[in-house]
Amino acid sequence: MLAIAPETVSARYEFVGQAAASRRVEVRAQVAGVIIARPYGEGTDVPKGALLFQIDPTTYEAAYRSAQAQLADATARFANAERNLVRLKALLGSRAVAQKDVDDAETAFDQARAAVQAAQAAVDRAKKEYDDTFIRAEIAGRAGRALLDLGARVTGPSDLLTTVEQIDPIYVNFSPSDQEVLRWRRDIATHRLLVPASVLPVQVTLADGSLFPGTGLLNFVDLALQPVTGTLSLRAEFRNPQHVLLPGQFVRVRLVGLKRPGAILVPQRAVQRGLGGAFVYVLGDGNKVAARDVVATSWEGGAWLIDQGLKTGDRVLVDGVQKVAPGQRATPVAYRPAADTSAAAAGDSAVIAAPSAPPKIKVGP
Repeated sequence: MLAIAPETVSARYEFVGQAAASRRVEVRAQVAGVIIARPYGEGTDVPKGALLFQIDPTTYEAAYRSAQAQLADATARFANAERNLVRLKALLGSRAVAQKDVDDAETAFDQARAAVQAAQAAVDRAKKEYDDTFIRAEIAGRAGRALLDLGARVTGPSDLLTTVEQIDPIYVNFSPSDQEVLRWRRDIATHRLLVPASVLPVQVTLADGSLFPGTGLLNFVDLALQPVTGTLSLRAEFRNPQHVLLPGQFVRVRLVGLKRPGAILVPQRAVQRGLGGAFVYVLGDGNKVAARDVVATSWEGGAWLIDQGLKTGDRVLVDGVQKVAPGQRATPVAYRPAADTSAAAAGDSAVIAAPSAPPKIKVGP
């Protein structure tokens, strides 16, 4: 007969999560005009800088050329003012010109230089507006559905044209409750929960039960609980080259690498439910059966993790518990996990939970 012995097990924490794009950019027009082209394919991957929409550039191109002409005129006037100032300064030494003429030439020179700068600013502004008629992707990602069709008129930034989302890498958001957060902190402080020194790995299970290939890393923990839901926002990042995960998709999230030392596990069927809560049958002195209240907190490999109620050396009945009662005597037989299924099917014996073999128990007076 083997007594229960604590062991170190993986702490299992699972949550419902939802995938979200790691980057999301809203594509909006910066200038007004009519959409004349939409070269991209909706729902396809586009590189950064790819042309998504084109607005009729006729008026903006004309304004750009006009600004360039005004810059050329201002540059010529500036060059002429500079030459005139140089000539007058050379004649001032021989008193061939008055000082006022030189001062006027310097003023004209400064005004011409300012006019060139203003004309250059007008060229830059006109070029910017002309370039804005070609609406390009600011990031690489998957372009969404076009919200305005060809021929539609946009009025400016208030009109949303489409979105571009980066889904490789992709984020998965999940939110444990405040009770779970408090339990984590308490267990970590009392060394009942061991956390890896590195970044915490995260696994994802898809809706069909399959495991998402690859492990993500926890990269964000919010500083405060959400006031409406009372939950803490956490986020993990996953590589998603095949686009298996899509924004909005619901998944199961499991934290990996957490260990619980000194854990006590008992098979599922050993834990009974009564009006007072969960309990197990144990063998005491003289192999007498007694009921023991326990607190079963979570699953681990088909067994209950017992948080309170059992200790090292306790002997727990696993099979045949329907035929025993407190105060009866029983002869324990070692519990063998390999024979667990057949023993449960027989239903005519009780066993003692142990790290290796569960004992059958003959019930007697």
